[in-house]
Amino acid sequence: MSGTLFDLVTVPGGAWSLRSLEHGETFHPGIGPMEEARLLHVAQHRLEERMEAGRPFQIWDVGLGAAANALAVIEALEGAAAPVELHSFDQTLEPLRFALEHAGALGYPVPWKAGIEELLSSGRVGIGSVTWSFEPGDFRERARQWTGPGPRAVLFDPYSPAANPGMWTPEVFRLIRERADEDCTLTTYSRSTVTRVDLLRAGWCVGRGAPTGAKTETTVAATRLERLRDPLRRDWLGRVSRSTAAGLRRDGATAAEVARELEGCEQMRAGAVISTGS
Repeated sequence: MSGTLFDLVTVPGGAWSLRSLEHGETFHPGIGPMEEARLLHVAQHRLEERMEAGRPFQIWDVGLGAAANALAVIEALEGAAAPVELHSFDQTLEPLRFALEHAGALGYPVPWKAGIEELLSSGRVGIGSVTWSFEPGDFRERARQWTGPGPRAVLFDPYSPAANPGMWTPEVFRLIRERADEDCTLTTYSRSTVTRVDLLRAGWCVGRGAPTGAKTETTVAATRLERLRDPLRRDWLGRVSRSTAAGLRRDGATAAEVARELEGCEQMRAGAVISTGS
C-alpha cells in the first residue's frame, strides 16, 4: 500500500505502521505504534500516580506524527480525575491524515476517528478529561514563545538524529528544560550516548528506560533525580570518554573532556553505584 508521502508497512511485531518516503524512516518500527507508545511513553511517565486533584496536568507530545503517542495518552487518561492538557507539536498533519485514511489497516486510530477528525479540522478537541491541541510550526520557535504552564511530561519523538539533527541538540533539550514544570519527566526512544550527554548538558537528570521490542533500553530524563528508576552514574562516564561519536565534539572538545565536564553535573556528583553499559 502506498500514498504520496507515506507507505503502510508491517513491523517485526506484526502491526501495521507508517513509513515516511521522504525521511526513509518507519514510525514505531519495532513492536508497533500503540504498544510502543504505551511502554515507552505512557507507562514510564507514571501519569496517573503523579496527578493531583484539580491541578491540570500538562503534556508535550513533540512529534505528533500519526498520533500513536497522543492516542495512547488519551486512552490512559480520558477518565482521569484531573484535567489533562495535551499539546502535540509538529510541522505537518499529513502523517495523521494518512493514518486516518488508513485507519482500518492500522487499527489504533479507529476508536478515536471522531476526535482525530475534529483535531484536523479545528486544531483542538476535548476527549473526556483530555483537551488535545495541535501546535503547528517549528517546535523550537513555538517553545521559545510558550507562555502557558510548563509540561510535566514530555513525549520526545521527532524523526531520528540522522534525519532531523536540528531537534537533537543540547539547545533543544535546554529549551524544554527551561519551560518544564519543576517536576517533569521526558521519554525518548533514543539510547545513544550523544543524546544522553546532550540531555545532561541541558540540565536534565538522565536514566535508562524500558526496552521496546528490539531496543534493549530507551532513555528517561527528569528534572528530579528521584524520578529515575535506573539513573546513569559515574562509571557510565567511562563510555563517554571512549566514544568516537562526532556529536560529542560539536564544540571541539574531546570525548574525554566531555566526560570530565559531566563529572560536575548534579547527577554525577550524587555518585551512587550503577550497573555497567549504556
